Amino acid sequence: MDLGEALASFDALWSPRIVTSVNDYDVRVTKVRGEHVWHVHDDTDEFFLVLDGELHIDLREPAGERRVTLPRGSVFTVPRGTEHKPCAPDGARILLFEPTGTPTVGDRHEEVPDHVDVTTGHAL
Repeated sequence: MDLGEALASFDALWSPRIVTSVNDYDVRVTKVRGEHVWHVHDDTDEFFLVLDGELHIDLREPAGERRVTLPRGSVFTVPRGTEHKPCAPDGARILLFEPTGTPTVGDRHEEVPDHVDVTTGHAL
């Protein structure tokens, strides 16, 4: 699967596409712009790889809030149970690695915006 072609096949924001599966995990790509929602994955970590653009991830941790800035080519894993909110003011293209069926908005989250058409991914 060519990731550039996969990303060119859709325009929806914050609505991932599944490019392949590895064991019980989905490899998803998505386009993002603006802010996502604060959310928590209670039982799984969330892996981010920035393919293009820049992604910020705000985190609420026991020591307080902080922001991680991920330029193109960077990876970051949000530990399970950590409340977080990704955002990309200028847009980004990212790859996610999550257990199959995991909603990108986690187990607990703010209201999902209407423009998000899927949270578990569309197969390509």
